[in-house]
Amino acid sequence: MTEQTGTTAPAAASTAAPAEVGTTEVRRIWHLLEPLHAVLYYAPEAFEEAAALGYDVRERWPAYFAFRAAPLGAVGAVRAASAFYSMSPRMVERQLPAAWQVASPEEVLAARLRGVDRAYRSLFGERVAGPEIRAAAVLARRAAEAADLAGRPLAAANAELPWPDEPHLQLWQAATILREHRGDGHVAALMTAGLDPVEALVSFEAIGAASRQTLASREWSAPEWEAARSRLAGRGLVTEGGAATEEGRALRERVERETDRLASAPWRATGGRDTARLADLLGDFWVAVIASGLLPADNSLGIGKV
Repeated sequence: MTEQTGTTAPAAASTAAPAEVGTTEVRRIWHLLEPLHAVLYYAPEAFEEAAALGYDVRERWPAYFAFRAAPLGAVGAVRAASAFYSMSPRMVERQLPAAWQVASPEEVLAARLRGVDRAYRSLFGERVAGPEIRAAAVLARRAAEAADLAGRPLAAANAELPWPDEPHLQLWQAATILREHRGDGHVAALMTAGLDPVEALVSFEAIGAASRQTLASREWSAPEWEAARSRLAGRGLVTEGGAATEEGRALRERVERETDRLASAPWRATGGRDTARLADLLGDFWVAVIASGLLPADNSLGIGKV
């Protein structure tokens, strides 16, 4: 993947940081942390580690499902599809539980840390062991350890893993816990808004956050996609052509605001000054990941789009 993302850096935190953390700060810190986590799913070093275990890396999904599901243990398709939400159950069934016939979850967890270690060293060079990474790891870990885990299966599974010794890997693990914590809350917000898995994708495309081509990678069939679009049109959320109506945009914004609210507890515990300090520390590393071109310009992450 060599595309440039075209995103812009989140605004730098004010030196007079507020004592409280609002939803704007919660979303800003997510924009900074998400690419640092997502390196796992795009870096060639991670694919090499997956290939060494025996996974077919000619496409990204065998490694993706193994890496993301491994904290849950040798999970099957039903539980994984429930947690991942937007993936077609047929897609999940092709990958799980077959992934555990290639390597055990414990082997996969070790491989993903090796992949992130190598990727971070390639991306950040000597700074991987520098004071900024160490300071960021302390703050991010503090936030991750403050995350409320009830009803958040992916966050809880990652939080239960032992912390690695190296600060740069602690930073990645904290980013992973926090992004899964936010993701679990996002699923709750989608469900509250009455958006089922395929409707969530159709409405995401409708606001221009990702293309149909990219979201088609979740493998919902054309009839399933069109049926979801018809349901949304019946609710006045999209036009017959699939563009979001004013009401549809308002609903998606409510989903994102609720996601921010549900993701805010770790940052309230961290406090405004330390959250702002973490944002400052992450800036250069965020730029390095974005400038690397690892993350495709059109992706389902929502960075720079929501």
